[in-house]
Amino acid sequence: MSIPDFSAESFLAVPASACKTPQAVRLNTLDKQTPIEVSILLCHKMDPAAQVHSLMSRESYARKHGASEEHIARVTAFAHQFHLSVSAILPEQRLVKLQGKIVDFERAFRVSLSHYRDSRGHVFSARSGELHLPASFIGFVEGVFGLDNRPIATPKFQVAKKQGRFVNHEASPYSFFPDQLPEIYGFPATATGDKQCIAIIELGGGYRIADLRRYFKSIGLPVPSVSAVSVDGGFNNPSTADSADAEVMLDIEVAGAVAPGASIVVYFAPNTEKGFLSAISAAVHDQVNQPSIMSISWGSAENNWSKQALQGYDSVFQTAALLGVTVCAASGDTGSSDGEMDGLVHVDFPASSPHVLACGGTTLTVLGTSIANEVVWHTSDRAATGGGVSDFFALPDYQQKVSVPVSLNTGYKGRGIPDVAANADPETGYRVLVDGQQLVIGGTSAVAPLLAGLFARLNELKGKKLGFVHPKLYNGTYRYRDIIVGDNITTYNRMGYEAQTGWDACSGLGVLSGLK
Repeated sequence: MSIPDFSAESFLAVPASACKTPQAVRLNTLDKQTPIEVSILLCHKMDPAAQVHSLMSRESYARKHGASEEHIARVTAFAHQFHLSVSAILPEQRLVKLQGKIVDFERAFRVSLSHYRDSRGHVFSARSGELHLPASFIGFVEGVFGLDNRPIATPKFQVAKKQGRFVNHEASPYSFFPDQLPEIYGFPATATGDKQCIAIIELGGGYRIADLRRYFKSIGLPVPSVSAVSVDGGFNNPSTADSADAEVMLDIEVAGAVAPGASIVVYFAPNTEKGFLSAISAAVHDQVNQPSIMSISWGSAENNWSKQALQGYDSVFQTAALLGVTVCAASGDTGSSDGEMDGLVHVDFPASSPHVLACGGTTLTVLGTSIANEVVWHTSDRAATGGGVSDFFALPDYQQKVSVPVSLNTGYKGRGIPDVAANADPETGYRVLVDGQQLVIGGTSAVAPLLAGLFARLNELKGKKLGFVHPKLYNGTYRYRDIIVGDNITTYNRMGYEAQTGWDACSGLGVLSGLK
């Protein structure tokens, strides 16, 4: 192939790449000679959409559906012409990673980057406006990630407190050790998640092996096999209990207690659009650990994402479905507003992806090991399950027969979340150990690893990867208990959703209790 001359080619705006200028103060401190890395997400060699209900091996997927050599070669030639170097070529992930100076990336993509300071004093770089690419690239480049490094997501956990202080296990009589939940929810005790691998995505924080050993010994369970994978420079970086360590330890300890026979791999990445995508993609395509379930407890309201990100991430989740990976994600902890103050309702992404199992929250009350009551979790505007209707993703086929309402914002008939729910109220939360400190933590962050552990058990029982569970979940293959009391309406928007018989935008289909 002859080397193309991109300087002679017209540049067009990349569809769906518009990015909002952050609500922050622009600074004149960005050194344009600073080196950065950018990821280019390419289209599939062959569209796998028609095969989403039939499983493939990772090797077969890479061969049939990875990025084409021609597209990779064109991106490589483009990079060289603009003085950028290729730092990684990952055809199975459809990613090409480029390194270079900011000034050269600005020239290559016809954008301008600046430093901004947000209301909390955090400084980050971001672009404004649309990306531009050579006209011949439109159609095979699905996204360009890394020109913004603003924090894209927040963890969806909430620590139980009294009078502003963390409570220990003894001071929280209505909370649970996570290994109690499978029995309470009616899952068979014969399975432990043996031979399964659970991937956990983390965008900060870390874990300490000494804490894991101490915790699992205290609840009489073996210490699970836990390993860390560094992605895009992220790494296991524990600090203090009031940091993202609480999210990391919650995820590991819940998943490990519910599925003690499973191995756990934690993928650490920077909290950026690029880092988050890289971590998810690395886990989906990991041929060494081969995860069969993924747990994601980080996210942000859909309106905070560019359309190219929503589309690009969803294409990776579609690949996860094709490879038999069940992806569980928290639906949010601040009710129907998802923490936004614009008077509208919002759903959290990535939970709103139609290829992700969206996990909502309840408040659980038990007598012994029997459920006395379970309602939608809603303590306050800042402590309530997320849920609602997507303004971006269309209503999927599997939700056609349930009563998903139209969006309260636009009237759009979109994807409804959550799909299922489980205990999330911090007052009835999960007893964990974080940096040597006893904490009780709730939030839909706890529901994602709980469901990940439960699906590890179901995979073992069925002797196969259940993978993309949504169609069977909605056609009655699974048992669930309907939650019919509560709502997630917040005073920020005076809108939201109420529980009802059948599916609703607070608790989904209800609480999962295994296969029929």
